[in-house]
Amino acid sequence: MAFWIYMVCMDLLIPVSMILIGKRFQKKPPKYKNALTGYRTKRSMLSEATWEFAHIHLGKTWEKCGIIACLVTIVLMLPVFGKSTDTVGIAGGILSGVQCVLMIATIIPTEIALRKTFDEKGRRVE
Repeated sequence: MAFWIYMVCMDLLIPVSMILIGKRFQKKPPKYKNALTGYRTKRSMLSEATWEFAHIHLGKTWEKCGIIACLVTIVLMLPVFGKSTDTVGIAGGILSGVQCVLMIATIIPTEIALRKTFDEKGRRVE
């Protein structure tokens, strides 16, 4: 049981991080474009407007996906409660992998929103 609790806590790290960083990006996106932190794609770094828009959009997406991922994690880990450490470990590992794919997949809606909202030069489309 202790290993199951440990795995659930570890599996909740990615969704909880998505929720917390998502809230942070919505309220206070990184002030300046830089090479170390934030959502850095070619389109998001075109202008200050695209930089801020991308972070706010990504923040909303991460918050929603993080909440859903938290709930799904708990529901999917319940059936392996009391199982062997191998079973719990495999289930937790697969779940973490899926969460990583989900986190990376949030780039797609953010880039689509940027493309719809801004032109190639970073100016807002009216």
